[in-house]
Amino acid sequence: MVAKAEQLEGKANPRFVVTSFAPGQWEARALYEKLYCARGEMENRIKEQMMLFADRMSAETLRANQLRLYLSSFAYLLMEGRRRLGLAGTELARAQPQTLRLRLFKIAARVRVSVRRIWLSFPRASPCQAQFRQCWAALHC
Repeated sequence: MVAKAEQLEGKANPRFVVTSFAPGQWEARALYEKLYCARGEMENRIKEQMMLFADRMSAETLRANQLRLYLSSFAYLLMEGRRRLGLAGTELARAQPQTLRLRLFKIAARVRVSVRRIWLSFPRASPCQAQFRQCWAALHC
């Protein structure tokens, strides 16, 4: 068993890991930080992908559900790349995909359609305009 005692802003945050490893197989700190915390991070990434419609497999056929899962995985990779490359150093660098959708992509725009063109008019101000511009500049080749 490995125990971690921590004090966070006036409250205790104890952690306990019970394992079947032999006592000499892992050092206690390495077991907690390298194995246990890494597993928690992996579960967080799976939860993030579930936010991008990977949790709904409601089609009738297996192929349709498989395609939906592929699209969800691709969307997650795009979001992760945007966080890692486009938003590095900003407050949104560690944001969840749902937060990125709400702050960067759900922007009101006026759409005008003419015979030859589709015009998009975006607002001049936005709460996350600086992060959007930084992301655009970093990803624009």
